[in-house]
Amino acid sequence: MPLSANNPDRTSWLHVDKNSDFPIQNIPFGVFLTRDDIITIGTRIGDTAIDLGALHQLGYFDGIPLTDDIFLQDSLNDFIADGRKTWRAVRDRIAEVFDSNNDTLKHNKSHKEIVLFRLDEIEMQLPVQIGDYTDFYSSMEHATNVGTMFRDPDNALLPNWLHIPVGYHGRSSSVIPSGIPVHRPQGQTLPNGATEPVFGPSKLVDFELEMAFITTDANDLGEPIPVDEAEEYIFGLVLLNDWSARDIQKWEYVPLGPFLAKNFATSISPWIVTLDALEPYRVESPKPVKPQLPYLKTTGKKKSFDINLEVSIQPEGSKENMVCKSNFKYMYWNISQQLAHHTINGCPVNSGDLMGSGTISGPTPDSYGSMLELTWRGENPIKLKDGTERKFINDNDTVIMRGYCEKDGTRIGFGEVSTKLLPVFKKK
Repeated sequence: MPLSANNPDRTSWLHVDKNSDFPIQNIPFGVFLTRDDIITIGTRIGDTAIDLGALHQLGYFDGIPLTDDIFLQDSLNDFIADGRKTWRAVRDRIAEVFDSNNDTLKHNKSHKEIVLFRLDEIEMQLPVQIGDYTDFYSSMEHATNVGTMFRDPDNALLPNWLHIPVGYHGRSSSVIPSGIPVHRPQGQTLPNGATEPVFGPSKLVDFELEMAFITTDANDLGEPIPVDEAEEYIFGLVLLNDWSARDIQKWEYVPLGPFLAKNFATSISPWIVTLDALEPYRVESPKPVKPQLPYLKTTGKKKSFDINLEVSIQPEGSKENMVCKSNFKYMYWNISQQLAHHTINGCPVNSGDLMGSGTISGPTPDSYGSMLELTWRGENPIKLKDGTERKFINDNDTVIMRGYCEKDGTRIGFGEVSTKLLPVFKKK
């Protein structure tokens, strides 16, 4: 099926700023609460939110086999489970309805009043009900930096890293949408020079610049997903901040990996950008350093995407400070390889599962995707515009991540994931 929604010459009768992340070529999917306290599935063009539940009830999706309530739900799980053929048909129809040459809805005032919302009239929700959350560790630059800091620089990468997309299972209950604050976590740490741990607030709270893909129902128990078919089961991508407590992690991670250091909060952007929308921005993955086993070898079209990423820190009452600029294309293991590896043992994947990329660091110091790397364990603090310094994230700082693709005058973006770090939780 051709991707007519991607036509770069298409314009919308809705207003779209020149540098908007959400032109008519994007058409992301999300869930929001309307001004009437109705929860609905929607999309966005420019700064206008579109109620897809209302659009469907008014007949604008006639001819596409959809259940009556497919968009009248509090998550995208059922829509995602309908598969790529349905996603493409819906996205193409939305592009058609809002095309500047289509007057059907454009001149129907009563329908527009029901369907269209300003962004200040809605409240974004978590877009999917996440049954399972997996976090990978797939940036060679990040893995090398961390290995250099905490192990022998000559053996920064562990022996398995160049052979498998390393990952671990996270906690889905603490995945939250942009705008929801998180509290500084507490736990056990081992102070420098001490032989016994102490309990208290983490002193080394960090962000991790990541992206994540969201899957559809894919396979039965015992059935692997072939690497070249993996994208058929990936709905789209979001920005992800996998909050991390470095001092808690250092004490707890041997032998089974991170636990309390990671499960206290993971923030994601609320709009899911489909793989179809990202099609024009495909690039090659980094060349393998070592031969990869057959089940991880991809063929055909390019499997990575040129997505510009950036992170800012905003102290309370002060201006934003950009601290990092990276790119999704630096990922050594791509999303197809991650999903193929995840299921090679027969692990089933369900609609709404969240798969984090792992911290995305680039080759230069300003492209490192965490404060751990940017300040090199706190040895090189970052000076902010207000004159203060940061080794890690302070209470009441807001961490803002943004991502976008740009090519031939068309920009497709993800908006932002913005999260404020509050002090340790105290019961009122």
